[in-house]
Amino acid sequence: MFLRKFLIILRRTIRHSRLIQAGLLAGFWALGEIVAHATQIPVPGSVLGLFLVLALLACGRLQAIHLRRGANWLLADMLLFFVPAVLAVLDHPEFMGFMGLKLLVAVVAGTLLVMSATALCVEFYCRRAFHDAE
Repeated sequence: MFLRKFLIILRRTIRHSRLIQAGLLAGFWALGEIVAHATQIPVPGSVLGLFLVLALLACGRLQAIHLRRGANWLLADMLLFFVPAVLAVLDHPEFMGFMGLKLLVAVVAGTLLVMSATALCVEFYCRRAFHDAE
């Protein structure tokens, strides 16, 4: 009885605390790093951690509501992760000239290619799934 009440309170606390949810995401990342280091597979630990989250979500052992607020909080503060990139531009003024323009074209073109390839793959899969369903 005590364990059941404890689990209910724990779930409620996790559901309402974005700090705990962000910590839970960091815990999955750390677990993925440990697995990647222990098994010596050439996959980043963060990717393994997210695959673990995906597997838990898919099998129903973890609900999306237990990660939603923490994930949204991290995404809202993504600008903080890009501060080092802004400081690099300030340290290297050559990025403000022709070299920066070439770099900008490469980044924009690469982004468009990746987004287009992803869209084509999703479209192909959706058409195939729709065709198989008929």
